[in-house]
Amino acid sequence: MRRRARRGGGRQVTLEIEAIGALGDGFAQTAEGLVFVPLAAPGDRLTVRLTGEKGGALRGEIVEMLAEGPARVEPPCPHFSPCGGCRLQHLDAAAYRTWKQGVVGEQLARQGLDPGVVAPMLEIPPGTRRRAVFAARRQGGRVRLGFHEARGRDLVDLQTCLLLTPALLALIAPLRDALAAWLEDGDEADVAVAETETGLDVLVVTPAEPGLAAREALATFAAARDLARLAWRTGGGTPEPLAQRRLPLLGFGAARVVPPPGGFLQPSRDGEAALVDLVRQAIPPSALRIADLYAGIGTFAFALADPARVLAYEGDGAALAALEAASRGPEVRGRVAGERRDLERQPLHAEELDVFDALVFDPPRAGAPAQAPHIAASRVPTVVAVSCNPASFARDARTLVEGGYALERVTPLDQFPWSSHLELVAVFRR
Repeated sequence: MRRRARRGGGRQVTLEIEAIGALGDGFAQTAEGLVFVPLAAPGDRLTVRLTGEKGGALRGEIVEMLAEGPARVEPPCPHFSPCGGCRLQHLDAAAYRTWKQGVVGEQLARQGLDPGVVAPMLEIPPGTRRRAVFAARRQGGRVRLGFHEARGRDLVDLQTCLLLTPALLALIAPLRDALAAWLEDGDEADVAVAETETGLDVLVVTPAEPGLAAREALATFAAARDLARLAWRTGGGTPEPLAQRRLPLLGFGAARVVPPPGGFLQPSRDGEAALVDLVRQAIPPSALRIADLYAGIGTFAFALADPARVLAYEGDGAALAALEAASRGPEVRGRVAGERRDLERQPLHAEELDVFDALVFDPPRAGAPAQAPHIAASRVPTVVAVSCNPASFARDARTLVEGGYALERVTPLDQFPWSSHLELVAVFRR
């Protein structure tokens, strides 16, 4: 059987990059259609090899730089290009800011919504990321530790990272040594690290159960680095604590939360504070009954629980258990209650939502396609959306607007420097 030739077929073309697309790749319009080129900047004149097609557009890779565009600068990180983390360090600050500010408005316009409601973007600087998931692999007698390459499975062996806090950056070399003490050639592991108020919280994930050597090596590592907690998980199993010197704690409002090992939290303290402030400002003081949907471990629920009472809905059992444990603390007792609910399979209906004075929803990247229609049909006066995906947000926003809500304001927040990822907070009123 003859394989169908891929569109483009590896041919080389010369083109000039017009702009940056929503995912961070440069693009140019050609006679054959749009061509997207990673690591390209507006105004670049390039020789590009066509590599295939995706989503109706051609993909390409840079073969030769014929002329640099005016926005191109020297990337500050030595790992730029192979590393899949930062894809836009080659843009100057002004061009990067203009492009990212425009992403939200563009997505709103695609849904027939007014891009004029978008406020100036708030920016969180590099060097503040307090959580990361490192990949590790032992090859040829040594351990490579870092992030996956862009669009590939190979690992970039990190020597530095401009995004991470000093505490996470300082952990890379000793963590690599600890893994080298027990990983066999060909073995792989993922290591989730989060900086909490009481120290680092580390979760090691491997395909197989840890042996004695692995347990001893990691316990020694935890003691030497004074980790708050170190846990192990095999595949999709339940995390097993291996060492705990003290509880890892996160402060949300008056509450102190012990997150589950590897649990989600906002990537930076400053970004979290900015999101919380935007949500608080949007909810009127008269709102005394608040629903928090996709509540996680309570980032917004606890921050809003004075003087209001908050009912937090969350589908993940470990996250909800952490929230409920914190809600029993004397500082917040009686103000926050949790309920386990998979909002994609069992969304809250309008009549359930109508009892609330305000509602916050912070869904995953896919948005809230099942829940949004019920919010749109409700009579909740104030709805605040928090999103990490402008495209899925704009789709859900259109649902709410079609249901009678007015989209009052959208504030973008960039706490993912040099990437295409962007957070936002949006306010809807009836």
